[in-house]
Amino acid sequence: QVQLMESGGGSVQAGGSLRLSCRVIGSRTTYCMAWFRQSPGTERQGVAAIGHGGSTNYLESVKGRFTISRDNAKNILYLDMNSLKLDDTAMYYCAADIRDWMCGELQGNYDHWGQGTQVTVSS
Repeated sequence: QVQLMESGGGSVQAGGSLRLSCRVIGSRTTYCMAWFRQSPGTERQGVAAIGHGGSTNYLESVKGRFTISRDNAKNILYLDMNSLKLDDTAMYYCAADIRDWMCGELQGNYDHWGQGTQVTVSS
């Protein structure tokens, strides 16, 4: 059974940077993958998505600041976050789906989810 394990969250001052990682465990399948986030009292929000070949899609508010990438050989997904803002504070989740049409989706219910890693941006 596939498991997703996030790491790299933490506390950072506004304007700083963090790199999140998500390791796919238990499968060598190349999935459609994405990062979502959720803060208390808000709905889950798709942040960035990436297809098998590296095509990407981003939430408008993170364009130019966040970069999603993947290392298919190592089965790891990344999210590089720069120029972080207070509004970026949230629990960040890695998601994966084997269905090709899910690639690039920032909405919808991905098949597999990680436990999340907290990102806190302070002033």
